[in-house]
Amino acid sequence: MMNIGLLGFGVVGRGVYEQIEKRSDLHVSRVLVRRDIPEISAIATRDFEDIITDSSIHTVVEVLGGLHPAYEYISAALRAGKHVVTANKAVVSAYYQELTSLAQKNGVALRCTAAVGGGIPWLVNLERCCRLDTVDEVCGIMNGTSNYIMDAMHKSPVNFDEILRKAQELGYAEADPSADIDGDDIRRKLVISANIAFSTLLREEDVPMFGIRTVTDRDIAAFQKRGCVCKLIATARRTPDGVAAWLEPTLVSANSLEAAVPANYNLISFQSQYLGRQSYFGQGAGRFPTASNVTQDCLDIMGGKTAFYAPAGEALTLHNDTVRHAYYVRTNCADPWLAAHTREQMVPGVLTDEVSVEEMHAWAKAQLQRDSSCFIAALG
Repeated sequence: MMNIGLLGFGVVGRGVYEQIEKRSDLHVSRVLVRRDIPEISAIATRDFEDIITDSSIHTVVEVLGGLHPAYEYISAALRAGKHVVTANKAVVSAYYQELTSLAQKNGVALRCTAAVGGGIPWLVNLERCCRLDTVDEVCGIMNGTSNYIMDAMHKSPVNFDEILRKAQELGYAEADPSADIDGDDIRRKLVISANIAFSTLLREEDVPMFGIRTVTDRDIAAFQKRGCVCKLIATARRTPDGVAAWLEPTLVSANSLEAAVPANYNLISFQSQYLGRQSYFGQGAGRFPTASNVTQDCLDIMGGKTAFYAPAGEALTLHNDTVRHAYYVRTNCADPWLAAHTREQMVPGVLTDEVSVEEMHAWAKAQLQRDSSCFIAALG
């Protein structure tokens, strides 16, 4: 039997606890909590030391979220020779090299399947592919909140602020939705996925992103008139010189797989040399979808899986200058660069000729300082 120290008893933590309670091979010995919870009072503690010093606990499951104190707890558990399972994309992305090295050094497992895709078994299938095949690209819709907003805006005329409030009422968006609508959440998932797919070490701050905060119903109408759907898509790709990685609103054909992804669902894909394109669709968040991947990670460790999903690689400089495509751009502030690269009108914006991802994102970042309503979308 695997004895587990559970850090956190929120939405996901409760789901993990309820799933494990139905099993005879897993047992929650202690739960780290911030407040009194009567139903688990016999095993609850507010002191992490009660878990880290308990030699009978084999595995620490971290579902607290946030960088701190999650990072300190995970590091301490690995140093103490305990396996760690986490759903925390922020910690894994920010401390990828340090945590994977720490797990290897101490001969214990670090698994984080639920950190990318929630209930989708994305990382374990990416891991299987990488054992035999060469992955050339990972991409997809990796955030349920932003997809819910974009899906709703395509189904009926509605402004962004109105549908964001609806998403918050339904529990799809946080009170502060910045991480979802600006792209930070997706970027963390992309960094983890790319590091595993390409055995590299990307840093969050090096990956350019443009979110959906400034999209309008007029933009959506223009896209639909052209037979397109706009989705917030993250991409990492092998290039002749290394790796390119970015995330941005992207116009896809209304008949594409990505266009059909509804509500708060995710669709994540890889392109490999033997298997071609494979896509994974499902719930990107939620109590039991996310808890299921956490519990599956525990079972994998019980089955003897202690290695991380891929060997640690080396840090690379991104080569976003090698990837080029056209963009839809809308801005209220005239700009010489945009005028020089405009191919045609697409009211209320324009279409550019093909420019590099690096150049477009650098321009858009500067333009937002001049026009906070500026919006861009790649032609996929």
